[in-house]
Amino acid sequence: MIVFDLKCGSGHVFEAWFGSSTAYESQRAAGHVRCPVCDDDTISKAVMAPAIPAKGNSKPAPPTPEAVKAAMKMLATRQAKALESSEWVGTAFADRARAMHLGDEKQATIHGQASLAEAKALVDEGVPVAPLPMPIIPPGKAN
Repeated sequence: MIVFDLKCGSGHVFEAWFGSSTAYESQRAAGHVRCPVCDDDTISKAVMAPAIPAKGNSKPAPPTPEAVKAAMKMLATRQAKALESSEWVGTAFADRARAMHLGDEKQATIHGQASLAEAKALVDEGVPVAPLPMPIIPPGKAN
């Protein structure tokens, strides 16, 4: 996996992981890479800052419970918005994504469940997939 520092058209900088530069470019071109702050899909690579280790044993303070709850709520809201325009395909996700990639099925925005092995196989085959920030459950259930 490769870590990219990305920047949206509004100037928000964030980090994202991709299997390769080609995977990043294809997912960005398809509009699948979006800013987690403002949902902008105008994404480019940001200037990467060098990683400088912290001195001594100082560790950043852990987030407060309120900050964690707020972050989880924001992610859940964004995920719910993204899923509104996507079809739930359940455990058929890997097969459907592969079929669309190979041209055997019409392109569509789908979401569902895949095992780690299935997801890795899709990435290795070059199928553009992106994990959701939080686990999803079938429609009609609550996170």
